[in-house]
Amino acid sequence: MAAKNEATFKHFLAAGGIAGVAVDTALFPLDTIKTRLQSPLGFAKSGGFRGVYSGLSTAALGSAPTAALFFCAYESTKKILNNMPVISAFQPGVHMLSAATGEIMACIIRVPVEVVKQRQQAGVHSSSIHLLQSVLKSEGFIGLYRGYRTTVLREIPFAFIQFPLWEWTKKTWSKRQNRDVSPWQSSICGAFSGGIAAAVTTPLDVAKTRIILANKTCPDASGNFASVLRNVYIAQGVKGWFAGIVPRVMWISIGGAIFLGVYDKTLSAIS
Repeated sequence: MAAKNEATFKHFLAAGGIAGVAVDTALFPLDTIKTRLQSPLGFAKSGGFRGVYSGLSTAALGSAPTAALFFCAYESTKKILNNMPVISAFQPGVHMLSAATGEIMACIIRVPVEVVKQRQQAGVHSSSIHLLQSVLKSEGFIGLYRGYRTTVLREIPFAFIQFPLWEWTKKTWSKRQNRDVSPWQSSICGAFSGGIAAAVTTPLDVAKTRIILANKTCPDASGNFASVLRNVYIAQGVKGWFAGIVPRVMWISIGGAIFLGVYDKTLSAIS
């Protein structure tokens, strides 16, 4: 059996896919509540606590390829950068660039999934097929990528915080116990790093949600996240920028524990 450091592309693909499905299905209700808190219609009009599993099938179908693509890009980029002496000397930079590359690639799948999923969560349509047909009919294929730029601009700062922090906490813990961290220890590091990253990037998540949920004739649909955040501030103040922060931090902290813990565990088991 190959050692973990000999893991190949197919191992990263499988481990990432399994981790993505595990976290998205386990914590979907928290994601729904967060989306409804950020909706311009408000929490109650978007469905409140009713139908918190709306959009689950869409999320489940998209989670495996999204997570698999992220980790393949992340691990491949990390390997390339670690073979460059000048860059590899600064490991946080390696993790930041690798995570950014992973997020840019993953968003190719993530954004269309988010468009369908979040509109279902906000009560726009009950059927993912009908919603997909509606988007394609009214906005064309480009409508599925509304919010791509904003999503990437949200994910890159998030990844810049989460992954270097995750790698650093694992390395620090490993040094203190003189052995590699176990999957459960990796999951704790994932929860810690994910929670911090989630809190800091909540305003960007609010902007992304508003852009995706906006009617195509609404100014927010333009995708200008600075303009969206300004409109949110005018209407709700700073509080509006952090709408849904509690379920978001809970979701990503627990999700980070499951996602990164399951990833490390699966990678150890199959490589």
